Amino acid sequence: MFGFPVARWVVRSTSAARWPVVLRHGSLTLQPLRKRDHIAWTQLRKANMQWLQPWDSTPPNAGDTPPGFFSMQRQHESDARRGICLPWAMWWEGTLIGQMFVGGITYGPVLGCFAGYWIDRRYAGRGITPLALSLAAVYAFDTCSLHRLEVSIRPENQASIRVAEKLGFVPEGVRRSFLHVDGAWRDHNIYAVIADEVQAPAHPIRQLLAGQ
Repeated sequence: MFGFPVARWVVRSTSAARWPVVLRHGSLTLQPLRKRDHIAWTQLRKANMQWLQPWDSTPPNAGDTPPGFFSMQRQHESDARRGICLPWAMWWEGTLIGQMFVGGITYGPVLGCFAGYWIDRRYAGRGITPLALSLAAVYAFDTCSLHRLEVSIRPENQASIRVAEKLGFVPEGVRRSFLHVDGAWRDHNIYAVIADEVQAPAHPIRQLLAGQ
């Protein structure tokens, strides 16, 4: 997430990049989760439990549990206002269908971040996730002036690999035992895109958002 020194980012985060941020493209809306989304989010996660289990991060220490909805929502809100993450929910024609999270925002000479996402099984394969990731990437680069965005994907997750490849993310190799997922430490393939690359009108992200 991305070429400004920290002090200048703080100024921008209270103006052009002020949180909360809502992004829209056609039927898709990216907006922060609100407390009143608790029931819809809980029901959606429950309905997709088996679908998401192979790709969900898990606590590596026995006895630890993931945060509940309200703890997650509060932490995301706090971190977003500090400028260290961009935690959106994905809505399609007014229905909550998943989340698009940009986190790990690092300043100084790195200006980098990562993206993570999940989507309701009923909406998978319809081009919504690539559209959401494109919106997030362009906001991170154009509005937040970040430099590099990466996604980490398990080699078995062919659907997510297709998303990265479709959007022009470049494969950079494997990080061994990178994330604790589905109860164990898993290798992940790393894909990345650079701000300068996305500036080109012919880049897949720009073309997708232009409807080409």
